[in-house]
Amino acid sequence: CLTGCGKETKKTVFDKLSDKIEKTNGYKLEAEMELINNEDSYKYDVTVSYEKNDNFRVSLRNQSNNHEQIILKNDDGVYVLTPTLNKSFKFQSKWPYNNSQSYLYQSVLEDMKNDKNLTMSKKGSNYIFTSTVNYKNNASLTHQEVVVDKNLNIKKVTVYDTDENAQIKVSFNSIDMNAKFDDDYFVLEQNMQTISNEEDTTSRNTMQEISDLEEAVYPMYLPEGTYLETKKTVDLDEGSRIILTFAGETPFMLVEEPALKEDEMLVIPTSGDLDLFRDSVAIVDETSVNFVSDGVEYYLVSSDMSSEELVNVAKSISVMPV
Repeated sequence: CLTGCGKETKKTVFDKLSDKIEKTNGYKLEAEMELINNEDSYKYDVTVSYEKNDNFRVSLRNQSNNHEQIILKNDDGVYVLTPTLNKSFKFQSKWPYNNSQSYLYQSVLEDMKNDKNLTMSKKGSNYIFTSTVNYKNNASLTHQEVVVDKNLNIKKVTVYDTDENAQIKVSFNSIDMNAKFDDDYFVLEQNMQTISNEEDTTSRNTMQEISDLEEAVYPMYLPEGTYLETKKTVDLDEGSRIILTFAGETPFMLVEEPALKEDEMLVIPTSGDLDLFRDSVAIVDETSVNFVSDGVEYYLVSSDMSSEELVNVAKSISVMPV
């Protein structure tokens, strides 16, 4: 009776939203994403392209330094492309379905679908959904608020922690639910070549280039009972590598070196999965975290820490030497 009288219920709105997303053959959206890490905030311009049969291309461009990374999923696997380094990492991964992704319609919908206590309210002409989320490497992120307009377009996603602090904000600026793509749009080599050509015709301020590390960069968070034991600098053919060894109750090692561009395009098979934090796409597995930030490549490894604890240490690494 309520539906017949024109009043939408949680079920009818959600079913229509699901139907719209699941039936599309392809979409392309533009968004702005903000990641909040303690006192710091990192903003990205995000472009998501999706083609039915699980082809995804996600461009993440850091607004502060114009550094772009691309997450690409096709029939061959999942890749993280870093064109400024002429390098890509290949995963055999269930991404994006094994972890919440606030910038992907399918992932947001999946979190809503999996929450038996999903709620909906109405604000003006918008529908506001609240659901739980699944961030494997950050258990403090517990729920999201999803704003859906009257045309059943997701307009905004905000992810909150246990203290109701907003930690991820995604605002969707434009969406084409009937997008079509060229045959080679989701092909690895084509993406690397296209972006490389674009950078050659721009100012190329996409990444700070560092030839040598003069000082170590330290994590601002350490597990209780853990301390810096040794610092060692190793000369490389190009630049230097700094190795920090932490001992105590939860020992780990942190390696830092300049992120150098490869002469030829390099595809590196890797284990683990990808996680987005701070200003970079990180590679996370059970014993290590690897990421590039401000021209420096960081590698953390420990057999005594959980992947979540490793990520916490990685996120705390200061952007300035201290």
